[in-house]
Amino acid sequence: MKVVLAQSAGFCYGVRRAVELAEAKAAQGVPCVMLGSIIHNRDVMDRLAVQGLYSVDRPEEVPDGCGVIIRSHGESRAVHEDFARRGVEVFDATCPNVTHIHKIVAQAEREGRVPVIVGTPDHPEVLAIAGWCRAPVVVSGAEDLEKWLNGGENRRNLPLTFVSQTTSTKKIWNDCVKKAKKECTNADFFDTICGATSKRQEEARQLAAQCGLMVVVGDRQSSNTKRLAEICRESCFNVWLIERAEDMERYQLPQVDMVGITAGASTPAWIIKEVYDKMSDEIMEIEKSFAEMLEESIKTLNNGDKVTGTVVAITPTEIQVELGIKYPGYIALTELSDDPTVKVEDIVKVGDEIESIVMQVSDRDCLVKLSKRRLDINKGWEEIEAARENETVVEGFVTEDNKGGVVVSVKGVRVFVPASQTGLPRETPMSELLKQKVRLVITEVNRARRRVVGSISRVTRAERAAAAEKVWTEIEDGKRYTGTVKSLTSYGAFVDIGGVDGMVHISELSWSRIKHPSEVVKVGDTVDVYVISADKEKKKISLGMKDHSQEPWTVFTSTYQVGDTANVRIVKLMTFGAFAEVVPGVDGLIHISQLADHRVEKPGDVVAEGDKVDVKITDVDMENKKISLSIRALLEPSYEEESEEDAPVEEE
Repeated sequence: MKVVLAQSAGFCYGVRRAVELAEAKAAQGVPCVMLGSIIHNRDVMDRLAVQGLYSVDRPEEVPDGCGVIIRSHGESRAVHEDFARRGVEVFDATCPNVTHIHKIVAQAEREGRVPVIVGTPDHPEVLAIAGWCRAPVVVSGAEDLEKWLNGGENRRNLPLTFVSQTTSTKKIWNDCVKKAKKECTNADFFDTICGATSKRQEEARQLAAQCGLMVVVGDRQSSNTKRLAEICRESCFNVWLIERAEDMERYQLPQVDMVGITAGASTPAWIIKEVYDKMSDEIMEIEKSFAEMLEESIKTLNNGDKVTGTVVAITPTEIQVELGIKYPGYIALTELSDDPTVKVEDIVKVGDEIESIVMQVSDRDCLVKLSKRRLDINKGWEEIEAARENETVVEGFVTEDNKGGVVVSVKGVRVFVPASQTGLPRETPMSELLKQKVRLVITEVNRARRRVVGSISRVTRAERAAAAEKVWTEIEDGKRYTGTVKSLTSYGAFVDIGGVDGMVHISELSWSRIKHPSEVVKVGDTVDVYVISADKEKKKISLGMKDHSQEPWTVFTSTYQVGDTANVRIVKLMTFGAFAEVVPGVDGLIHISQLADHRVEKPGDVVAEGDKVDVKITDVDMENKKISLSIRALLEPSYEEESEEDAPVEEE
């Protein structure tokens, strides 16, 4: 028979910290009591009682002049404020993960959001979390959440912030998140299930699927122990829930190939070892000795160590990493990447392995602060030095600017680019490059002085020269390009078609009559152009923008004919009349005699450039492409109408 002990069985770091704190105070003879059971395990509580520590049920029962140990589940804000008012010395053993949740719900309420706590409503941890906000909502699962949402008309539109009891299961949390994302319009989610809890539950699930018997060790009042048993029963028919080794006598050991042992977070190592030893007579193969696993669970880390862990949770502010030691690791989002535009989900996902550097090991808070960004910086120096030696092009983001130039972050390393090497015109402020992604070459590296210098313009010039050479090699009349307007003059626009500038004459910008190119394009516009002619010797390119599929005279003749009325725009005044644009690129003449139904001394007396007027098309010279227009024809009655009006009325 093979017996396998789950690697994460037993005390989590929060419980271990609480017990060690209590034992230390007892050993020091500090007069204090515990507020409630410091952990859900009667054997541990009995041991502490032997050492002189006992518990009280309510804050007011703490004697004057006596300190108090806050259990790992935490307490409400009101309890802490009461102790502060009374001058009671507090030894806070609240699990750091739970303290983190207190801060989340308190901040959410300050921002006008409603905290929603997913967990067992009467659990001490949940009661403590709820005590850090005025109007929390506590739901035990998705069905409970559905009932609460249906209890008010506007609840689905409220700004909600979801957190979870640290010992809840991923299934309960995921079901609630799925429900909320589907029905709520403004919800934030903080997966605060303890990474150690998630790992312990997943190990138990996988181990139970392989074993004929699962033994779950822990106090029957412990929430996380009961959840472990529930998870094991999903995959294994035989599950024993026992509190200590002697409880095994109530059961008959079945004939199975493999027995799995796991334990809740409140189960001390010595109880697990007793259970493990009691089964020793039945053991034929031991996968790993208890002593070795215990040694692994308490191994220590030092600042600067490089570690690899598994991502167990991602929140809007940090990433939780399981390192396989007694403390969890946390990577703040600011320590994840040096790229300000990168999204967390593009770098890591839950379940991924991630490499990082230890920044700080906090025994007080029971956590390890990590940084992936700083590890990347160390690697970045090696890549920067290689880029300088090989003259390779690197990419980075401009993070700072000053009169002397800009600072570019490349692989987490600060690279200074002098103003003369930015490629910006002399009068352009350096701030134009802020937060932009740029390509540059490294021109100087001094790692001892942490000085790196680079050039953006060298890359720009080289790339532009290469692009220009490609354009001149492939250019031909009629070829189309997408370019950028670089500058405007009175006679046209210069367009960059990929390293080479070509000129679009004002007459080629539009079929309409225009006075300046700015009426059609502006600097920076992206435009489609075609090559009219290219002189490779003189390096001159003539470009066009007008769409020849819309030839103006063809558009006019297919739209209008003699006798039609058109709304036209006056474009030019002459002594003998006014020219008007009928369609873009086609003008007609309104003779001075046709401008009004009365004598006109000069065209400017009745119309002005830019006016829009209705005219009648009186003649079209197809051969010379000339059009005659008349306003007068629309103002005077026709010949037939005049004849009818002048005819004598027949006498009756």
